[in-house]
Order: sequence, then structure tokens, then C-alpha cells
Amino acid sequence: MTFEISDDSLLAESLYETTLEAGRKIMEIYNRDFDVTYKVDKSPVTEADDAAEKIILRDLKILTPNIPIVAEEQANAGGTPDSAKSSDKFWLVDPLDGTKEFIKKGSDFTVNIALIEHGQPRLGIVYAPALGRMFVAKSPKAAVQMEISKGRVIGEETSLCVRDVPRSGITAVASKSHRDAETNAFLDKLGITDIVSTGSSLKFCLLAAGEADIYPRFGPTMEWDTGAGHAVLKAAGGTVVNPDGSPFCYGKPGFRNGFFIANGKVDY
Repeated sequence: MTFEISDDSLLAESLYETTLEAGRKIMEIYNRDFDVTYKVDKSPVTEADDAAEKIILRDLKILTPNIPIVAEEQANAGGTPDSAKSSDKFWLVDPLDGTKEFIKKGSDFTVNIALIEHGQPRLGIVYAPALGRMFVAKSPKAAVQMEISKGRVIGEETSLCVRDVPRSGITAVASKSHRDAETNAFLDKLGITDIVSTGSSLKFCLLAAGEADIYPRFGPTMEWDTGAGHAVLKAAGGTVVNPDGSPFCYGKPGFRNGFFIANGKVDY
């Protein structure tokens, strides 16, 4: 079966089981011994990255055969389709964001799938299998989350919405492994002392769920690192912009990101 792009909610829901299957495979590998290898850029990769990506690519090619896919492990192997470089619609897939956390047997790693259209995320899914939380942008203006137990959805979907900044002050989220002086300077400028340290695309989702307020990033990322989380935050009423306030867009050369500010309702 294939879908028209206007069927945002249906398309997102059709990827729930794909995402959960990828998560189940990741957790199966997580719970046993596994080998770690390193890419040219010295970043780690495991069999879980590859196995999850195969599951996601398999289903995307069936659901939307005419939409090119940019997937992390495929791209690192030189497999980025030429059509994605010129298309106004493409998928971004990071099958295991937070591989370092995965290797350390932490919990802050996610499965990420995003659909980009005209340079902006249209829908996206972020699933944290070790935490049992899945966040979904079912359209550009509708975001939900759901609880997962034993790789299956439990309970009802609940809507996501960014919060008003509480009187107690701004809460920022920052990377566990990529904090830098520029990030610290940004936080100091706003007088932010409440900082939640978490990994992967969960940082966007904490903003979308009203559990934090702002996420500044002054370090290198790839588009597949941010697309799904950006989609969820945007659909929950938040924004992701370049540091100068201009729109943060996708389809850049090499699919490499510059710096950005992900924000709920902070006036900075």
C-alpha cells in the first residue's frame, strides 16, 4: 500500500509498528553482548544501528516508494540517493541516535524517522525504547506521545504542547556528551541554572512535552539527528531556528547542520 503525502496522520500511524519493531530489535541486542566498530569520523556503530535501519528502510520503500530516503548508516557507506539531494520531499532516518548511550547501557537513545518537505519537517517519530516513550508529529500542527511496554503501545495517545515558562525559571536541556563553552555562555546570558542533561533527540521531545523550555546547540549535528525531534517540537508549538533567528532548514549540502536554538516559549 502507498499513501498520498496529504495523509499525514495515516502515514505516521502506519509507521508505528515499524518504529516499534526497530526498537524491539535494538533492545534485543542491548540486552546481550555486541561488538562496536568505528566509522571514519571515529563515531561508534553497532549491529543495532544496522539492524534497525534495515527494518525502517524496508517499510519506507513499501509505503512511499517514490520518496527518497536519507538514512545515517546508508549515508555513511556512501549510499545517499542522488534524488534526495534535489528533491523537495525526502525521509530522514537515524535508526539509533545516541549510540554512545546505548553502548554504555544507558537509556537516552532513540529511533528517529522524519519526513521533510520544502526544507521543513512535516511529520516525525521519536521512540526511546529503553524509556518506553514514543513521541509523534502526526502533522505539522499535531503532536502526541504514548507509553510503550514490552514493545507495544499501552493506553491512549496524549497531546503534546510546549509550556509557558514557569515562574520558577527557565529549564534548559543540553547534551550529555557535547557541552561546550558557547552553550554554557548562552545559558549564562539567560541566567539559566536549571539544566537537564540528556542525550539524543529526546532533548527536543522534553520541550514538546512541557518538561523543559529551551535547547541551544552550538556543535555539529547531521540532519538525521534533528529532523524527527524538530518535527515533534514544531507540531507541539515550538520552534527550531538558526542562532540569528532565521528558519532552520533541511536539504543542506552533505545534510550537515549548523548551530541552532530549539525553543518552547522562551523570549531570548
